[in-house]
Amino acid sequence: MSTKAERTTAYIIETVAPVFNKHGYIGTSMSDLTEATGLTKGALYGNFENKEALALAAFEFNRKRLLAAIDHQLNISGTAIDRIFKLTHFYRTYNEFNEEMGGCPILNVGVDARHNNHKLSAAVSETIKEIEGKIALVLENGVNNNELRLPVTPLQFAKQFFTMIQGAVAMSTITDDRKYLLNTIAYLDQLVKREFQKL
Repeated sequence: MSTKAERTTAYIIETVAPVFNKHGYIGTSMSDLTEATGLTKGALYGNFENKEALALAAFEFNRKRLLAAIDHQLNISGTAIDRIFKLTHFYRTYNEFNEEMGGCPILNVGVDARHNNHKLSAAVSETIKEIEGKIALVLENGVNNNELRLPVTPLQFAKQFFTMIQGAVAMSTITDDRKYLLNTIAYLDQLVKREFQKL
């Protein structure tokens, strides 16, 4: 059983994760954090060394949720194509998944931290590489199992594939128009059907 201190730390992280994700590292004040948690500044700093440590923990919390959801899609039984379609289906309703997180953590934290916080920016970059690697592994297994063909290496295709998804997430977020995401996912589904067919 976890201690009271561990439960408090977990509560703080879970509560402030969407706050940081919505308002950014610079835009989130200590009063935002104390208001969200109902705890004093001293209580927050009793659990975390500083605001940066708390922001990193908050991103890690959202990152783990996103990676777990992606793993869930890519680890289903079936062919590589089945798994890729499961992933595109997930992103078709991505806004519903990330709503309680305060939006897409890759987009929000990545853009916000780019010139404001090197550690957060590096954490986002590593997350992107990890997701691209997960997609590439599914594609590589599909090629090795003669389930599909690719016009480029699995990692190169995975990078372009994820770039299109994240670009659509960005456009949908900026314009508040889900059609950017829905249309891109529909295009990617057609691309998969066309490009992944075995010669």
